[in-house]
Amino acid sequence: MVRALYPGTFDPIHNGHIDIAARAARLFDELVIGIYDSSPKSLTFDTQTRLALARESLSHIPNVRVEPYQGLTVTYAKDIGATVMVRGLRAISDFEFEFQMALTNKKLAPEVEFISLMTSLKYAYLSSSILKEVAMLGGDVDSLAPAPVIAALRARFAGLGPDGAGSVPIRTSRD
Repeated sequence: MVRALYPGTFDPIHNGHIDIAARAARLFDELVIGIYDSSPKSLTFDTQTRLALARESLSHIPNVRVEPYQGLTVTYAKDIGATVMVRGLRAISDFEFEFQMALTNKKLAPEVEFISLMTSLKYAYLSSSILKEVAMLGGDVDSLAPAPVIAALRARFAGLGPDGAGSVPIRTSRD
C-alpha cells in the first residue's frame, strides 16, 4: 500500500486544493491531508475549523483522510508511513520554492519521494490568500471553494468594514 501526504495550512481549503487532492488520491492507495497545526503564518481559521472544513470538503473521496500535525513535515510523513509527499504547483514562483523545499526534505528524509502536480488551468490563479481577500471585500467566491468554506468565510468576515479593517488576520495579495 502506498500512502502519500499532501501537507499544508489549508487556511482555508479551496477548489484548487481539492483538485490536487482528488488527482493525487487516484494515484495512491491512501492520501493523508496533513493540516499544519503550528504555522508561523497568521491564520484566519484555527486548526479545528480548518480540519472540519477540509474533512467536509473532501468527504466524497474515500481514500482521503485529514489529520493535524506539528513539527517537520518529513518527520510527520515518516511517522504516518507516507512514502510520497505531494505538492501543487501554480506558477514558476511556486516551482522555485517547492524545488528548494523538496531538496531540503530529501536531505532530511531520503526514503520519502516528492512529487508535484500542476494545477488545473482553471485554478492557476487561486490561493487561500486571494480567496480570503475576495471574500473579505464582498466579492463573489462561489466558484472558488466548497459551500462550507464559503459559509465559514462569510461568518468570519461578517461585520467588518468595507476596508476589511478588524481583528481577522489575513495576508493579502498586496503583501
